[in-house]
This record gives sequence, structure tokens and C-alpha cells, in this order.
Amino acid sequence: MIKSLTIFIIVLAAIIFGLSMYLEPNDIKHCGSTPNTHTPCQSVDAIVVVSGGDTNARTDQALTLYQAGWSHTLIFSGAAQDKSGPSNAAAMRARAVAAGVPQSHILLDEVGATTQQNAENTEAIFARNSIGSIILVTSGYHQRRALLEFHKAAPGVHIVNSPVVTDKDWSAWWWLTPRGWWLALGEFFKIIAFYVGGA
Repeated sequence: MIKSLTIFIIVLAAIIFGLSMYLEPNDIKHCGSTPNTHTPCQSVDAIVVVSGGDTNARTDQALTLYQAGWSHTLIFSGAAQDKSGPSNAAAMRARAVAAGVPQSHILLDEVGATTQQNAENTEAIFARNSIGSIILVTSGYHQRRALLEFHKAAPGVHIVNSPVVTDKDWSAWWWLTPRGWWLALGEFFKIIAFYVGGA
């Protein structure tokens, strides 16, 4: 009985650790707060934020990066959650402007309603503005799938990951709540579907 319980705990811990590491790649966590000359810690052409989940936390992380000099351009992507109101992208822009970002430094995709659409629509913005490198910001549980979609839509763009590791939906303790498991496993199976779909 004790042996079986020990094995169960070890397997469960391995699953939790493996999911956490896989779902939220973070390329700049060891870079410090400001960019430098070492890869992947260099500044980029744009910081891209995908709306959804805790959109405010995602926006705030992008603003922190912007203010620290990681890029002079912000791209916000997301359709309106409430179709009668402004787009998520416009709401993110308003939050950024209120924080002191000039509107001229902000580009929008206001129609992307899925991660795939976010990536495809944002790729068109990359092409129009000669953007060759980005920092991609989304919630930790969503980072891997967003990365896959952006790699597929914009294979020529260098992508650096900077997930929001703690927001109202996600933290290092995600595995202690049913919602955490719902998000983690939901993303894992969506990633499987991405590969099965012929990505």
C-alpha cells in the first residue's frame, strides 16, 4: 500500500512538473529586467500580446517589458469578448495609453478570436511593418500553444517567450485547483489537436 502510494505521488509530481515546464516556456526568465547583447536577452522589434484569460495581467506584463526597453512597439491582438463593446485589442491599447505609451507605438489586430487567428492576423502586421523578432506574451498555460500557432503563421519571425506565470487563472500552484487542471489538460489536448491537424 505504501509502495503504491509512493509510486502514485512520484508519477503525479512528474506529470505536474512536466506539464508546467512544457506549457510555459520562458526564454528570458534568466535575462534580468532589461535586455542585453546575449541571446535570447536582446531587444526585439515588437512585443505581442494575445488577449483572453486574464487580459489585464498579460497587458501589464507587456507594459513592464516595454518600459524596460525590450521594444518600442506593442502589438495587441484580440476580438471583442462582448460583441457590443470594443475589441480586447482596443481595451489593451487604452490600458497602455493610460500607462503612458504613445498611440503611435501601438498596433492592433481587433478581429482575431482564436489563437490561430491571432497568429495569422498578427503575421500580416509583421509583414506590413518589417517586424522580424518579437516577444510573445500570454498566460503561462497558453504560451506553448500560442508559440506553435505563431511559428506556423510566421515562420520567418524570431519568437521569444515571456509568459505571465501568475495571474488570476494560473500560478505555480495550478495543480491544487480543478480549474488549474482544466486549463492545463485543455491546453495539452489542444496542442495534440494542433499536431494531428497537420501543423
